[in-house]
Parts: sequence; structure tokens; C-alpha cells
Amino acid sequence: MTAPALPPVQYADLGEVRLAYYEVGERTGTPIIFCHGFPELAYSWRHQLEACRAAGRWAIAVDQRGYGGSSRPPKVEDYDIEHLTADLVALLDHVGAKKGVFCGHDWGGFVVWSMAIRHPSRTAGVIGVNTPHNDRAPADPIAIMRNRLGEQMYIVAFQQPDEPERVLEADVEKTMAFFLKRPPEGQAPSAGFASERKPGDPSVFPLLEILKVYDPAYDTRPDFLTPAERQVFVDAFKASGFRGPVNWYRNFTRNWERSAGLDHHIKGIPCLMITAELDAVLPPSAAAHMGGLIDDLETVLVEGSGHWTQQEKPEAVNAFILDWLRRRIG
Repeated sequence: MTAPALPPVQYADLGEVRLAYYEVGERTGTPIIFCHGFPELAYSWRHQLEACRAAGRWAIAVDQRGYGGSSRPPKVEDYDIEHLTADLVALLDHVGAKKGVFCGHDWGGFVVWSMAIRHPSRTAGVIGVNTPHNDRAPADPIAIMRNRLGEQMYIVAFQQPDEPERVLEADVEKTMAFFLKRPPEGQAPSAGFASERKPGDPSVFPLLEILKVYDPAYDTRPDFLTPAERQVFVDAFKASGFRGPVNWYRNFTRNWERSAGLDHHIKGIPCLMITAELDAVLPPSAAAHMGGLIDDLETVLVEGSGHWTQQEKPEAVNAFILDWLRRRIG
């Protein structure tokens, strides 16, 4: 399948940051705002933008702060969930929309679920792709992950100053080749973040340590990107670096601290959860509890997809999104 091109880039000057975004459709009704994860871009949603355009839907994909053509503020706390959700509210104001349907994958999933918690009056609906909505953790999530998954588990390792950027930026082509692949043949279902180490076992998901010794020449996992598509990601991260994206992870503890007192139950907002059968980090089992947190939830499964679901299986994802939008948003 030939990948669709993105529409021309536009910019929203929001005061503290300038966001690059890509828009299709007429500015009428309620837009769907696509929010990417790590290490991705608005470009990750190119198939969904084209499907929305063909269906006559107003849709926007945004390079979130720290990524692609958007601003890269200097401080770690500039990337906390309050800033990330405030950016989306300001983007709605910029395009003249009262509300939006927010669709997020990976880290973008954390952001869009937070929209329903922090800005429900601006949220017409939420679509999570792979990333489930969770209640507030009983303790600092970094401490929980360190204890359960180990010191080299990538989110824990990303708390270090400078070392994650050094590893990720040492060879950006190799880094993107490592991340952006389909699952290996025969991959078994994963427990994801629910994995438990035995005492003395190595860390789970030690991505930085793997990347240090990774050689793409020996990687037999299938591609889902063409060489030209992969180059879009390579060029973008060579230009921007990884400090902004890694700073999102350095706010896990801050986000948890500042969510005290918030009600994490989502009421009165229709939600769709798209799970991926073969996601090793965010498996379908991670979303099994969500019915107790969301009073209007539909859950669907994309079979045969790994973590990069909207790019690996765009036809299935597009069909689920457009059907749900027709029925629930109008």
C-alpha cells in the first residue's frame, strides 16, 4: 500500500510553544485530534488523516511539544501532563473548536485519557490506541516499576540525566530501525507492565541496554515502513534530538504527585479502546479493568498487530475509528 502524504504543515503559536500540525476536512463540527507516542510524530497518523479526509471528517494530527516541527522547551517540568493537555486545549482554541475527540497512541494515550480527567468540558470523546486508562497508582509509579521490572527497565532508566539521550542519539538510524518494526514471528502474548521479576532476574524491557548492542543487520523482524517512510522519522529525530521526548518520561513522578485528588473515573464521555493482539509492552490484558473506570466504553481488538498499531494495521484501525465516530459523535 502506498503511504498517503501529509497535508501541508501549519503552526499554532500558543504563547509558550508553537505546535506544528496537519489538518484535513472543513472546520465544522467536532475535530478528531490525533496524538502520537514515543518515538513518533504526527506523521504516524498519515493513514488515519487520509481516511478521515476521504470520509469528510475534520481531523488534525499534531507534533506534540518536544517533537518534530514543534517547540522544545528547556525544562523537564515543561513536559508534565498539565502542559501536554493544556497544549491540546489551546490547539482547540486556535482552530475554533469547542470540543475535540482525542485519539492517542502510546504516550499520546496517556495524554488523551488525561484530557477526559483534566478538561472534560473540552472533550467530546476519547480513543485510546494500545494505551489503557488507569486509576491513580497507589505509590510513585517509578518506584513501582523499579521494584517490579528492574533498574534497566526503560522508563526507570529514562530518569537518568543525559544517558538516555546519549544512547538514543548515538546513531539515530539504528535507533529508529530498532523501534519501528513488527513483532517477530511466533511472538507469545506478553504480560506487559504486569510482568514480575524473580529476585536476581534481569530487568524487563531494558531497551537502552539492548540498543547499545543492537545491529540491524541481524534483525529478522519484518518492516511496516518503507525506506522513505522510515527516513521521515530519522530526519526528524536527527534534527530535534531526544531530550524533549525523554523529558515526558521524567515527569512520571511529578504527574503522579500532581494528580492527587483528581477523580480518575470517566463519566459522560464516550470512549473507545483499541487493543493490539501482539503488543509486548501494552497488551490487551492491560485494558481488561477499564470497564470499572469508564461508564461509556467500547473495546475492540486489532489482530496480528504489534505496538505500532495505526501504522501496522491502518485499515483495521481506520474502520474501528470511523465506525465509532459515526455512531457516537455524528
